[in-house]
Amino acid sequence: MENKKSKYDVKTLAAMAMLTAMAYGVMAVCKIIPKVGGFLSMDAIDAVIGIGGFLFGPAAAVMMILVEALLEAVTLSTTGWYGFLMNVLSTVLLICPAVWFYRRRGGTAGAVSGLAVGVVCRLAGMIAFNYLITPLYFQMPRPAVVDLMPMIAVFNLVKGVLNAALLMVLYPPVSAALRRAGLAAPSARREGGFRYEPLVAAAVVLTASVLVVVLLLRVF
Repeated sequence: MENKKSKYDVKTLAAMAMLTAMAYGVMAVCKIIPKVGGFLSMDAIDAVIGIGGFLFGPAAAVMMILVEALLEAVTLSTTGWYGFLMNVLSTVLLICPAVWFYRRRGGTAGAVSGLAVGVVCRLAGMIAFNYLITPLYFQMPRPAVVDLMPMIAVFNLVKGVLNAALLMVLYPPVSAALRRAGLAAPSARREGGFRYEPLVAAAVVLTASVLVVVLLLRVF
């Protein structure tokens, strides 16, 4: 479990800024991936924002995604307020529950259980928000959006699982680097630190990848 007493000092804000810039860069690179259904974008932003959330708390994660989504909206996005809103909602739904669990339970078990809850929250929330918001933005009848729900559900499940797996892999080395640079507080190991096991990380990514392939083959 991370140090709950860390404050938003200059070093913390610098680390958050670095991670936000990294998330923006990841988003820019992922723009080359074709959109699913013409409006669903696959990216790994959540994994980067999650690192900041695990280190500095859910409020930090929310601030980071707000800044990244705003930068995206005014630079590379073609979906305006709709894209901004959906980016923020999807990340918050995945990362905030994961951070809440991790910072209270600590350890790999806390991270895994939190991310599992986050994937479920993201799936349910994005189905609801797409049902309510997508018809307004695209000016299409709601029954047409209902027909798209299997695709929307599978996409958000796949994206959530992939980002959760990437976060499991990236958090230990990135957080360790930030601590060595003095940009994050030392981990409170006595409270159950996040252990990095390369074989476990590889298994998580492999399992997520297989799940992605199976889901895509079954739906598309």
